[in-house]
Amino acid sequence: MRKPFWLFALLALFIASCARQASPAPEDNRSPQEILFEDGNYAMFIHFGLYSSLEGVWKGKIYYGNAEWIMNPAEAGIPVDEYMAQAASFNPSEFDADEIVSIAKDAGMKYIIITAKHHEGFAMFDTEASDFDIVDATPLKRDLMAELAESCHREGLGIGFYYSQFQDWTAPGGGNGPEKDASGRTVSFDEYFRTKCVPQVEELTTKYGDIQLIWFDTPGNMSLEYSQELVDIVRKNQPHALVSSRVGNGLGDYETLGDMEVPVANHEGRWEGIDVTQVGWGYSRYDNEWKTPDFIVRTLVSTIARGGTWMLNVGPDSKGRIHPMAAAALRKSGKWVHSHPEAVYGAGPSPWGHALPWGDAVTQGDKVELVVFDWPSDGNLWIPGLRTPVKSARLLGKKLRFSSGESWTCVKLPSVRPEEYASVIELTLDGELKVDGTLAADPSKTTVLPVEFASVEKCEVRRSGWMEKFGEWKTRNVAQGLNEESSVTWTVEIKFPGVYNIDLEYLGLVPEGWVEWRMSIDGQEAVVNEHDATRAYAWYPLGWAKIDTPGIHTFSLRATDGDIPSARVAAMRLTPIAL
Repeated sequence: MRKPFWLFALLALFIASCARQASPAPEDNRSPQEILFEDGNYAMFIHFGLYSSLEGVWKGKIYYGNAEWIMNPAEAGIPVDEYMAQAASFNPSEFDADEIVSIAKDAGMKYIIITAKHHEGFAMFDTEASDFDIVDATPLKRDLMAELAESCHREGLGIGFYYSQFQDWTAPGGGNGPEKDASGRTVSFDEYFRTKCVPQVEELTTKYGDIQLIWFDTPGNMSLEYSQELVDIVRKNQPHALVSSRVGNGLGDYETLGDMEVPVANHEGRWEGIDVTQVGWGYSRYDNEWKTPDFIVRTLVSTIARGGTWMLNVGPDSKGRIHPMAAAALRKSGKWVHSHPEAVYGAGPSPWGHALPWGDAVTQGDKVELVVFDWPSDGNLWIPGLRTPVKSARLLGKKLRFSSGESWTCVKLPSVRPEEYASVIELTLDGELKVDGTLAADPSKTTVLPVEFASVEKCEVRRSGWMEKFGEWKTRNVAQGLNEESSVTWTVEIKFPGVYNIDLEYLGLVPEGWVEWRMSIDGQEAVVNEHDATRAYAWYPLGWAKIDTPGIHTFSLRATDGDIPSARVAAMRLTPIAL
């Protein structure tokens, strides 16, 4: 007897249901705070304190750089009593927690971390441990941490607090603060820790509902016991809240890299990068070097591609307002973030382990998201080292043509980029993702090759850091300690034979110094040139070299004359020359 069609359909549904029950989705045992940190990948940092009332100016003098350090002897050196007196006129009455949360949400940020107490010792919340706070010492008399926490909870954002646990420039016994109290009695750090630091951390972890994390900063010379006690307080009161590595002594749930640092190579473990919308962290009325939407998109994606999460700072002014320029840049870049959630939320690091000449890459499940910052002029997007066949490539949902060879895949793009800042090409692969991360020179555009990926002999690659304005940190990994026997060698895959221009990025520490450079390719001397060496990193042309065969080549650099010990090499770049 012929069975009715509906019976087969019912049987198919039953089998499918059993299959789903037999293969449940893997359980996610992470806490909500861990999920928000690891998958949200983007947060707002806020530096706001009594220093905001000065806006980078003291007694008519402008102090460039980090406005939150204006009290410190490294800047204006304001006496403790004079600085504390500023609280009587600090009235940030236009602080609007809902507006700040709105900006963060429009930007695509998933949580907010705000300075509850910075190094100056002034508490931006109602604390029983000190009268030097926003409620007791100012005409405002509002607990701004409570207002922001309430708004974040209501709008679905995480909230966390920055707390300077060691430094306190106004509390007796605090790190780098006064040694004696008003009566002339010497106060120990332990007394400060017990009477101010510990009670305030208790308050921050009990008064404001569930929190995302406590962002401790500058542990100074605190012992392990002090750091551990702070971690224990957080664990007791907020079992799932994260603790930043800057609590000190190797503790913390994740690593915070250096200020304004994006690694060149993928960085292992759970970590965050931090940066600013101005030059400094606290607001300065003369700091108008705003980060563009393009910078924000690129740095966010690059941080995620290296395996981290990113926190971008805003500094409210003396009235408590976020500057319109910062808000506009955040909202404009946020439109891109909301349009490309696959490149941000839950995205994994680049399988290449480093940026690519035209942009970067992240993973999303079994797909690869290619984020193209610099649109190739010839429409060819060259992808090196992808060992897994590509099933499809899509841009804004539309299929793109592509071709694959042994070492290279080429995706054909429209002649004009369809979006601002960046476009995302989604690759669906036919099999398990496998990538050869060997450095490769793009066939149609300039490729920068950082020294981190070079091998060195008789010199070393070390981290170099410096400040261009006070607190404006710049860092590079550079080859230094050079002599005439030193060499720096990059191994690079070349797709097409031809002529390539070679440039070198370096500096010199000798005024009016100079260096002679020699570059060999596969052991044969290719270019020789001499250039001045300035005290700032700059690009210098070495010359053109002809490469006759495709495949793997070595580029070996030596310094052979001049002020060699002063030179620090940061990168080489290759540019194909069309002849």
